Parts: sequence; C-alpha cells; structure tokens
Amino acid sequence: MNMIKLIGAAALTSVVSTSAFADVTLRWGHYLGDSPFLQAEKDFAAAVTERTEGRVNIEVTYAGGLGGGAELLTLAGRGAIDMASVVPGYYPDQLLFWKTYQLPFTWGSPRQVMEIAASAYEALPQFRAELDSFGVTFLFQQPLGSYYMTGPDANCDNVAGLEGKKIRSFGSDIPLAHEAIGAVPVSIGVGDIYEALQRGSLDYSFINRGNILANRLYEPGTYSCGPVMSISGHLIVINSDKWAEISSEDQAIMLEEARIAGSNYIDNIEAAEAAAGEQIEANGGVIVPFPADEFAAWQAAAPNFLNRWAEDMASRGQGDAAAEVVAYFNEQIGG
Repeated sequence: MNMIKLIGAAALTSVVSTSAFADVTLRWGHYLGDSPFLQAEKDFAAAVTERTEGRVNIEVTYAGGLGGGAELLTLAGRGAIDMASVVPGYYPDQLLFWKTYQLPFTWGSPRQVMEIAASAYEALPQFRAELDSFGVTFLFQQPLGSYYMTGPDANCDNVAGLEGKKIRSFGSDIPLAHEAIGAVPVSIGVGDIYEALQRGSLDYSFINRGNILANRLYEPGTYSCGPVMSISGHLIVINSDKWAEISSEDQAIMLEEARIAGSNYIDNIEAAEAAAGEQIEANGGVIVPFPADEFAAWQAAAPNFLNRWAEDMASRGQGDAAAEVVAYFNEQIGG
C-alpha cells in the first residue's frame, strides 16, 4: 500500500511539473536551405516534438527565411526567434571563444573537433559564458566535411604547385593560410564557385566533398586534392528565456536528443562525405590525396593559428582565459 502511494505521488508530481508549463512552439531560424546534410537537425526537431507529446513543438524555417546568417544569433538572443543555427565565423568579434573551432590547421578531423568542442563546453566556463552574454543556451553543434581544393589540373597536391594560384577563401584566418604558401585568396560565395572555375577567375575551389558534388564542381574542376582542413560548422542554440519556459522534464528530453543529434551528426557527415567522394568519381571527377609531407610543409609555413588567437585574446584583456583554452586543446589533441 505504501509503495502504491509513493508511485501515485511520484506520478502526481510529474503531472504537476509538466502541466505547470504552457505548451510552446519554437521557431528555429536556419541560414541554410533544407537538404539531406541537415538530417540530424530535422531528426532532433521531430524527436523532441514526439517525445514531449507536442508540449514542445519545433518548426524550422530554412534558407534565411527568419533572418540571414549574420543576424540569427542576435535575433535569437533578443527573442525575435526562439532557436537558431549560428556560424561562429559570422561573428568573429563576438564569439571570440567559439571561433576557435573554425581555425585552420588546428584540428585533425571533423570528429576530433566535434568531440573536443563537446568536452570543452563541459570543462571550461568560457564557452557557456560567451553564449550566456547573448542570451542563448547551447544545444548541439554541426560538423563539416573536410576541405578539398578543386580545379582543372592535378597540381593541387603540392605546396609549390599552389604558389600564385587563386584559391577560394573566406573569413579572416583562412586567407592567411593561403597567403603563407604564396597562393592568392579569393573571397567568393559557394554559389559563384562553378562559374569562377569555368572562367578561370578561380584556379581552385576550397570546400568539402558534399558541396563539390552538390554544386557539380567536378565539371569545371576535374581534380579535388585533399583533405587539407577540418573545422566545425554552426551551433544550434535556443533563447535562454524561452528555455526557462520549458519544464525540467522536457528540457531533459531536449538535451538527451541534442546529445543524440550531435553524435549522429558526426556519423552522418562521415558517411555522406564518403558517399559524395564516390559519386564525384562516378561522374568523372578525380580525388587526389594531399601528401602528409606536403601538408606538414604548408603547416610550417602558416601561422600557428591557435597561438595567434591567444595573442589576440590577450590584447583584449582575456589572456588567462585564452591560455586555459589553448592548454586544454593541446592536451586533448596530444592525447
């Protein structure tokens, strides 16, 4: 009898704790168009809605329908939207810690950067605090496929061959990596790469195999040399005030599904990138490995981007916090 009463009391407590919160519909703004490469995010949204029995419903708007990539963090932080996919590289002077996951020549693989990012978020307060300052809460992160150089000849597999070549670039750090070996960085959007290769205003693209396939870059550029860089993708965040409107039970469901999505994302990206490579070759493209000794020569010529980042952070008065991050990363990478 006592056990029955305890079970009944526990059930009543659970009912009270969830029924005290109103159902919510979360508007998620995405800068990317809907595609199979976002399946882990779509699965996350569907699983949360199903497991909370509709108490938390997630609606994703793709292709910048709720705001452009450089706006979504601010929009989510002030509550104009509820969730967002945020690219750290779009906020280089705001997401000072998170942009470390997009530093060139720092990470060995998409899996490595994702696993270290997940552990650093739990181990170091800097990453959580930075998002707190924007009024958002972290859920999970997107990996990216490793980067390849795609062009009309196979001379992209050595440092000497890249000297003087016009290579697609972006951000503030990646152009420095290209300039370090005498290449000419060209800032150009993904949608313009095909025509630039076709016209010769670009000698080599710089993008992952999934996008090489999706944009048919193997047509103007038969050869894809790599991989030469691994970085992380965007963060999935939720407005912190909206997060507080969700019951602890449903928050727990969302966090569990976020962990599942992050893990699945790595497996999905690895499989999708490998499949993309096979399809590129089936369509006449050629994947050329970038030799380890040539990559080592490129790294030796380029700045140490992590140390360079730490120096910049020191100039901003955050030297100690940055040094802690560098030490943690080096320990994890070395291990």
